[in-house]
Amino acid sequence: MVQSGMPLVSAFNWVPDFARGHVRDLRVRWALEEIGRPYESVLLDATTPRGTDYLSWQPFGQVPALREGGFAMFESGAILLYLGQDDERLLPREAQARWRAVSWLFAALNSVEPALTALVDMKLFYADQPWSGAAFATLRPAADKRLAQLSQGLGQDEWLAARFSAADIMMITVLKIANTMDLLPGHPALQAYFQRGLARPAYQRALAAQLDDFTSEAPKQIEGA
Repeated sequence: MVQSGMPLVSAFNWVPDFARGHVRDLRVRWALEEIGRPYESVLLDATTPRGTDYLSWQPFGQVPALREGGFAMFESGAILLYLGQDDERLLPREAQARWRAVSWLFAALNSVEPALTALVDMKLFYADQPWSGAAFATLRPAADKRLAQLSQGLGQDEWLAARFSAADIMMITVLKIANTMDLLPGHPALQAYFQRGLARPAYQRALAAQLDDFTSEAPKQIEGA
């Protein structure tokens, strides 16, 4: 394991083109960039089983996980809450705004993301099945309903909790799924919100760092798969 005085963030050293910019370590990188904290990435081969060393850090073998000094944790939402606990640039100090941000962060993971991932899974992994088109059409109204509810919750505000917060990092990275599915044009306020997030310099730095960590060639064992 890499040793450093800086936070360590686990990430993959290669993913297929469609996944680049979507792997969830992007959320943690973005949060760290927003608060100006340097970090190092611990790169894993996504195509090989994780060893016991990593599984003791992230029990499901996924990314991201974070290690700082002798402290370790996993799950992107939990990591964002950890990073924001003492930094109002990620979580407001005022109680109502803080817990509104926390509520929206959980809503991104529990209310919005599942409806969107059901669609993307159908498109990416089951497109060759004769029933996938009908299944996609069945699932889409639930995704559109969640996006409409999110748009109503955002209203005329620029961000979800009065000012930019960890909730927006989480929600905008979730909305990248909706953007891939071309669902955002039907929700203009969300499309504008999404573009505001992507325009932030910290997001641009985080994305560039993730892309720079990817190797250009697929691992030998899955080439041609």
